[in-house]
Amino acid sequence: MSTQVGERVDWKKRKAEINEAKKQRKEAKLIKELDKQKEEEASEREQLEQSQSKKGRAYTVSVALPGSVLENAQSPELRTYLAGQIARACVVFCVDEIVVFDEQGEDVKSVEGEFKGVGKRGHACIQLARILQYLECPQYLRKCFFPKHPDLQYAGLLNPLDSPHHMRMDDESEYREGVVVDRTTKPGRGSLVNCGMRKEVRIDKQLKSGLRVTVHSQCVFPSPSESKVYKGTVVAPHVPRTEGGLYWGYSVRLASCLSAVFTESPYENGYDVTIGTSEKGSNIDQTTLSPFKHLLVVFGGLQGLEASVDTDQNLDVTDPSVLFDLYLNTCPSQGSRTIRTEEAILVSMAGLRQKITAAFSDVSNGLLKS
Repeated sequence: MSTQVGERVDWKKRKAEINEAKKQRKEAKLIKELDKQKEEEASEREQLEQSQSKKGRAYTVSVALPGSVLENAQSPELRTYLAGQIARACVVFCVDEIVVFDEQGEDVKSVEGEFKGVGKRGHACIQLARILQYLECPQYLRKCFFPKHPDLQYAGLLNPLDSPHHMRMDDESEYREGVVVDRTTKPGRGSLVNCGMRKEVRIDKQLKSGLRVTVHSQCVFPSPSESKVYKGTVVAPHVPRTEGGLYWGYSVRLASCLSAVFTESPYENGYDVTIGTSEKGSNIDQTTLSPFKHLLVVFGGLQGLEASVDTDQNLDVTDPSVLFDLYLNTCPSQGSRTIRTEEAILVSMAGLRQKITAAFSDVSNGLLKS
């Protein structure tokens, strides 16, 4: 009797086949991981290129209002608080310039001197402008630029603006506001700037001490460094907005009358879109805006823009609507007989925000992103 004996298993060959299969699986897995890594790197590179190619906000938004709005407050504390409300409203909607004009037509262009009380012609404008400037200044710079003054007696009661350029000591940012310190440096080396950090910043230029400057650094402040100071370059105040896409506070301008708001514009070609606000204007909901370079929104005082036109000797018109490209009622069907100026700023800018964003739909950062 015989039995059929199968072929003998070649375990050495079988083991080699198993090892080869494992090797192929490992290689396939490795190739898959490498492909995934390449995709992630490509995605990150694309995001980085997009972020670097993003341009900042090229347009500006200005707000003008009469200083006489302070006359509607009954005490120094309330006047100060009213100025703080105006500053907060403008910062919330990224206003770049606040123009304070005098309804009485006084030639007030300086914030120097003493405030002698509301009712004195022009002095309300000075107090409002000074408080607005004080609030816009970063906290660590205020002692350098704002000595003790009666107009600022109650400024400590106000809510902080907390805008992007109001930074804490250890906040990281490519840009910072600073003041040139009074310290002698070696020839050929730039001035030292106090930017509110643990170390001072050496800039690329020799500047006069006491000057407020905007500083930019390639390495994000405050990066670890063994040197005694950081290094940075001085840039124009508009660079954080135009290149960095950041809201960088507002400037304050005094105008002697309503017409001076337009004629003394700091922009080369003035404001290309002007808007007046009044309950007699057109419905804001039915209005659209075209892209612009510089937008101006003007608010009236206690008696509206009509009173500002009547007292301006440079104007021969009686209807304020002819002064503006658009004359808008920003709160149709209002429930109160009057809307206070600080309320009108909030209502109007909220209504215009979406229209401005729509006019610049290709600008990814929009009006409110900072």
